[in-house]
Amino acid sequence: MRGKQAPDGAFFYARNSGHPSDPSLQSPDKASEIMASDNPIRRPAIGTIGSTRVSEPAAPPRLITLILLSALAVLPVNMILPSLPNIAVTFHADFALVNLSVAGFAIITAVMEAIGGVISDRFGRRPVVLASLSIFVAASIGCAVAPNIGTFLLFRAMQACIGPCYSVALVIIKETSDEREAASKFGYLAMGWALAPMVGPLFGGSLDELFGWRSSFVVFAILGAAAFALSMREIRRIPLPRSRGNYVVAYGLLLRSARFWAYTLCMAASMGVLYVFLGGAPLVVGDELGRSSAKLGFYMGLVPTGFILGSYLAGRYASKTSLGAILVLARLLTCAGLLAGLALSSLGITHVLAFFGPCLFIGVGNGLTMPAANSGALSVRPDLVGTAAGLAAAMRIGGGALIASIAGLFLARSIPALFVTMLISAALALLAALYAAALDRRQPAD
Repeated sequence: MRGKQAPDGAFFYARNSGHPSDPSLQSPDKASEIMASDNPIRRPAIGTIGSTRVSEPAAPPRLITLILLSALAVLPVNMILPSLPNIAVTFHADFALVNLSVAGFAIITAVMEAIGGVISDRFGRRPVVLASLSIFVAASIGCAVAPNIGTFLLFRAMQACIGPCYSVALVIIKETSDEREAASKFGYLAMGWALAPMVGPLFGGSLDELFGWRSSFVVFAILGAAAFALSMREIRRIPLPRSRGNYVVAYGLLLRSARFWAYTLCMAASMGVLYVFLGGAPLVVGDELGRSSAKLGFYMGLVPTGFILGSYLAGRYASKTSLGAILVLARLLTCAGLLAGLALSSLGITHVLAFFGPCLFIGVGNGLTMPAANSGALSVRPDLVGTAAGLAAAMRIGGGALIASIAGLFLARSIPALFVTMLISAALALLAALYAAALDRRQPAD
C-alpha cells in the first residue's frame, strides 16, 4: 500500500483491495489522479491500513470565516486612531508615547507574523489561530480596563498576537486550492483586509463619541470571541508531520530561494509606494485642500478603494491567468498612473483630482499584486507554507516601512518630487515582478 500526504495531514491511499467499490482505490492511475489533483482535500477518498479506516478530513473553513480572521488581524491597527488624543488625556500621557500603540503595534505584528508562520508548520494551523485569538481577547479586555499608560501599552502590544491569523488564513486557502485558484481566493480575502482599515477609523471614532475610547476595545474582545467560536468549529484539528529541523533552517531554506525573494520584494516595494503616498500626500496637498482633514481623508480613501477594485479583479480573473502576467500587469498599471500624475504636475496642473486620480492606480496595482505574489511565495516550498506566509508578511511590512523611511529623507513639499519618489519604488516592484515572471517560466518550482 502506498500513501501520499495531502495538506495538513490528510492521507490518501493509492490501492486498497478491501474497498473494490471505490474506483479511486481500484486503479493506480485513478489514484494517481486524485493524489496529484489541485485540491485533494475536497475529494472523497476512504482507505484502510490493516483494520484502521482513514477518511478525508472535513471541508475547509468557509471563505467568510477566513476573511473575518484576516480583517481582524488589521482592524486594530487604525481603528483607535481617532481616539489617540482622548487616550492621552485619560492617562495624562504625552501624545508621542500614546502613538506607540500604533507604531509599536505594527512592528510587533511583523515579528509575530514571522514567528506564527513557522510555529503553524510545526504544530498546526488550528492551535496558532486559537492561541492568537485567545491572547487577543484577553489583551483587548486588558486595554479596556487599563488604569495607566504603561499597562495600556503592555496589553496593546499583546494585541499584536492577532497578526498570524492573516498568514494562517492564506495558508489554509493555499492548502485547499491550486495555485491560480488560491490567487483568486486571496483576492477576495484582500478585499476584506483592505475594507477593515477603511471603515475602522470611522467606526472607532463613532464608538469614541458615543461611549468613550474604551468601547473600541470591548468591541475588539467581542469580535475576537466570535472569531474564536467560528475557528473552533471550522478549523479542524488535523495532525501535521513535525519537522525536526530548527526554525532558523526553515527560514534559510526560503531565503535561499530566488523565487521567494522575487515575490516578496515585489510586495515590499509595492507597499513602499503606498507608504510613501500616505506619508507624503498630506504634506504636498494639505494647503490645496484648505488643511481640511475631512477632505484629505476623503480623497486619500481613493487608494484603498482602488485596492478593493484590484483585489476584486484578482479574485475574478486570477484563476484564469498566470501569476507572472498578473504581477507584471499590476505593476505596469501603477507605473503608468504615476507617470501620468508626474506629467500633469510637471505641466503645472494642480487640481486635487490631478493628484489623487493617478494615485488611484497605486491601490489598483497593489490589489492585483498582493494575491498573486502571496500565492507565488507560498508555492516555493510546499512543506514550509506556513513559514513562507509569515516570513513574507513580515518582509512585506518591514520592507515597505524601510522604503518609506528612506524616501522620507528626500521628500520635498513638491507634488512632482513625491511622484518621482513613488515611481522609484514602483519601478523596483516592476523589476521584481519581471524577475518573478522570468523565474516561473524557467523554473516552475524550486
